[in-house]
Amino acid sequence: MAKGVSKEAEAILKSYNDDIKRHIAGLAKKSDDDIKRHIAGLAKKSDADIKRYTGALSEEFQGQVKVIVEQYGDIKKTLGDHSKTLDSHTEMIGKLMVDVTVIKANVETIKGDLKKKVDYDEFLALERRMSSLEAKIK
Repeated sequence: MAKGVSKEAEAILKSYNDDIKRHIAGLAKKSDDDIKRHIAGLAKKSDADIKRYTGALSEEFQGQVKVIVEQYGDIKKTLGDHSKTLDSHTEMIGKLMVDVTVIKANVETIKGDLKKKVDYDEFLALERRMSSLEAKIK
């Protein structure tokens, strides 16, 4: 205690001092408990917010994955359709190649046959000559 305070005053104030210390200790404990409860409440609220946010992110991610899966399925189907079309085109091209080979052979045959024949003008000239020869013979 401070100098100059009598022992009597010190004895009277000691009981008040002890009461004040106990009161302050009680307030400090109450404040600590209030702070702990407040922090615990914030932690629970924060945990709930985090769980809700994580759930929302998970739902959004799953939705986006579903879209990608659907697009993959569509792409795979389209690719299958294109493969079928390509196969049919390959078959048609093969048939056309055979047909072109036959046409080439026919054209070569026609060329050979045409070399042996006379054209129409020559035929008319020969016909006139034959007519005149026949007329002279009669």
